[in-house]
Amino acid sequence: MVKVANDLRPPEGDLPATVDPAEGEHDVSGISLRLIAGLAATAHGSVRADPSRLDVTVDSTAPLRTALRDASAGVRLTHRLVLADAAALVDHGRGLPDVFGALGQSAAAGIVVSGLTGRTAASAAKAAKATGLPLIDVPLDHMATFTTEVLTAILEHQTAILRRLEDADRALVQIVLAGGSLDDLCEQVVGFLDGAVMVTTTDGRVIARAGSEHEVEHALSLECFDRSGRLLTEAEPMGPRPDGPTANRSAVRIVAGHLDHGVLIAFCSHRRLTTDDVRLLERAATVAALAITKDQAVSAVESKYRAEFLRDALAGRAGSPADAVAHASSLGWDIDRPMVVVVAETDEDDDRSSRDSDEVRFLQQRFARAWTHAVAVRDPRSPIMGFSREVVALIGVPPEAETDQVMRVVGEYVRVVRGDGGGGRRSFSAGVSRPITSVAGLPQAYDEALSAVTVGRQMHGDGALTHVDGLGIYRLLALIPDGTDLRRFVSESLRELATDESPEYAGLRETLGVLLDTNLNVAETARLLFFHYNTLRYRIGKLEKILGPFTTDPDLRLTLALALKIHQMRGI
Repeated sequence: MVKVANDLRPPEGDLPATVDPAEGEHDVSGISLRLIAGLAATAHGSVRADPSRLDVTVDSTAPLRTALRDASAGVRLTHRLVLADAAALVDHGRGLPDVFGALGQSAAAGIVVSGLTGRTAASAAKAAKATGLPLIDVPLDHMATFTTEVLTAILEHQTAILRRLEDADRALVQIVLAGGSLDDLCEQVVGFLDGAVMVTTTDGRVIARAGSEHEVEHALSLECFDRSGRLLTEAEPMGPRPDGPTANRSAVRIVAGHLDHGVLIAFCSHRRLTTDDVRLLERAATVAALAITKDQAVSAVESKYRAEFLRDALAGRAGSPADAVAHASSLGWDIDRPMVVVVAETDEDDDRSSRDSDEVRFLQQRFARAWTHAVAVRDPRSPIMGFSREVVALIGVPPEAETDQVMRVVGEYVRVVRGDGGGGRRSFSAGVSRPITSVAGLPQAYDEALSAVTVGRQMHGDGALTHVDGLGIYRLLALIPDGTDLRRFVSESLRELATDESPEYAGLRETLGVLLDTNLNVAETARLLFFHYNTLRYRIGKLEKILGPFTTDPDLRLTLALALKIHQMRGI
């Protein structure tokens, strides 16, 4: 019954993907309108704007004529500061309310005017107030100096941001070149953002993090984590965020080629994260993709040797027990102790899946990594490997552990891998062998675990966790390879009760099952089914008309009991 599959060839290391063209590059970073308003005050100008509008960023300037042309063409003027003098406001042939209305609808950051006097100045102020467009009035003789100062401030800010990104790139790439871990990368990013940073898998399991204790605790207390500590990646938007309750965190995907390796997310309890911070996160995500791809390439080589040894051990080809124990120890595993074999399989039939082979392989590798992480945290010396269709783990258990105790230990691993669901996690079933105390017992234990996971899914459906001792007669039934023979046996034994053509057939099958379970104790069956004694007598008579004299024929009772067991099995 050995079913150890050959390992799939690991994916080639893809280079990190560039920014998705559909998303596009973020706007160039700018300075706040509040800073520009301060420069205007220095130039003896005045500012008319709602204080909340002064927090908008400005990354460029444009003359009024150009701004109006772009606005007419449907171009958004976000983060653009419009410059106009008195002649420009009057000569374009449109009223001031129309001008300010067009700029406001195009989301211009504000307008700077100069040389306005009397009625024109009053009309401009009234139009700005009506549209909510910030208005900065600068004396005409200070306009040239003011414009130069604004452009210089924008340029200096953008230069500082580029220098920050270059410093981050240099530091992060050095971590990868030096063989640093994802935790080291998170630590470096924290140095730039002053908060907490985490790397998660695509389904939200945190695999690396850094930051002060206060910042990490603050992050984990947010609603974006479920009770198991999983980041709700399916609900978290990627990239920059608008002002609001979630503006103090931002997430970006870690992508290499066409493969999604996880999420890099940053938190800050004392400020909102800006577009510049998100750009730094994107650079860090690219480096994280390089680190993950490199680790996977190294791990693939190591896993090949580990998988070959574990495959031989499960098939009884690992040599003498002493040699096998020594070889396992050299790989960092401890198999010289009481343990059980656990086989976990995803419930989705990949052979009949609409997914392409690359996606199926990636999902299986992600499933294996989830188990590997769960086992490594709790028992790092337990052997665990992902094969093409299953994950096999040798879990240490206490000496002479009872079945209930074993299932509690294994159940904890299953709970961690399964989490609260979500995030693209796939349903899986697991089977558990009896405890063994020697490597020589591995082949039999592996067969037991395979039987438990296969038959357990037939007995209980998807998501089953089954011990081999809980299979009972089902274990023998599962040895019959042809489901057609089993279906024919059920049909011939139960006759019309094998179908659901009549609503009463399911009830009659239940009555028959309880009767057989209670050794035809009519009183006990009536109590369990909440039937009147005479009602049950009537049902027994009806069953015997359909099935024959099972109350007096022990062989027929055995046949019917087996048929009911097979009828309950799924997937035959």
